Amino acid sequence: MNFKKPEFWDKSELSIWSIILYPFSLLFLIISLGAKFLKIKKKFPIPIVCVGNIYTGGTGKTPLALEIFKITKSYGKNPAFVKKGYDYLYDEIQMLDKTGKTYSDKNRKEAIKSLISDKHDVAILDDGFQDLSIEKDFSILCFNSRQLIGNGFLIPAGPLRESFNSIKKADCVLINGDRNIEFENKINKINKNIKIFYSKYKIKNIENFKNKEIVAFAGIGNPSNFFHLLKENNINVKKTYSFPDHYNYSENDFSKIIDDKNMKIITTEKDYFRMNDRQKQNCEFVKVDLEIENKSEFVNLIKNKV
Repeated sequence: MNFKKPEFWDKSELSIWSIILYPFSLLFLIISLGAKFLKIKKKFPIPIVCVGNIYTGGTGKTPLALEIFKITKSYGKNPAFVKKGYDYLYDEIQMLDKTGKTYSDKNRKEAIKSLISDKHDVAILDDGFQDLSIEKDFSILCFNSRQLIGNGFLIPAGPLRESFNSIKKADCVLINGDRNIEFENKINKINKNIKIFYSKYKIKNIENFKNKEIVAFAGIGNPSNFFHLLKENNINVKKTYSFPDHYNYSENDFSKIIDDKNMKIITTEKDYFRMNDRQKQNCEFVKVDLEIENKSEFVNLIKNKV
């Protein structure tokens, strides 16, 4: 699935497209509410940690899921990942599987049953906040400070998979980027007991890109966030190319990207997993660590729940 986010989703001023599409958002809401009452939640004998979002794509779920794997592993747990088994998600599945065993199925409950059979004692759901068929023990909602909730409308008038009020179902919020007191207050009005943390990405292989002219490309939920990270780290980005999320690169795409042989070509790790071997020879991916502020408090919160 190649999905490129409409620009009006993130504009603060009301768009004519949001007005036109608003009736469909109401229909989306009605269908979602209907599903809520029809679903019967399944309780599992092991802790279920859900890393989700309400903003469509580009909120940093997978890096946080990887971090939670490391955290739970550090105090003796045997965690595994659960990912919805759609073909277009194979890049994220491979990223997860590089760190720990990943179970994918179109029915997440079947994936959880399989990991329990294999003696894993924690299931980490990369996405699944909207899956009402599973009872979660700990739910984290991810946001990026540059988009937050966009224009605030539900799909398709806006980027939200469900209303902002659904934050009352979450135990914790992680905002990647700069602190936003106004947004914190908005969260606390709905869920006054929720824990709010902030995180930043640290580029591990930054020395590879210093003093070089860079061409950067990305086919992720919010490519602009990747380009912003590079510029924030004083990387000399001369050209950028944006593609839809989970985009499969053709040779024609790549020939345009590598047109200037004198520039170093870089992309995200997620994009790198979708490239063939020949394409990989011409570029390098940016390795990042997720650094969570007040990490000891975050770790204790996980420990108390999992």
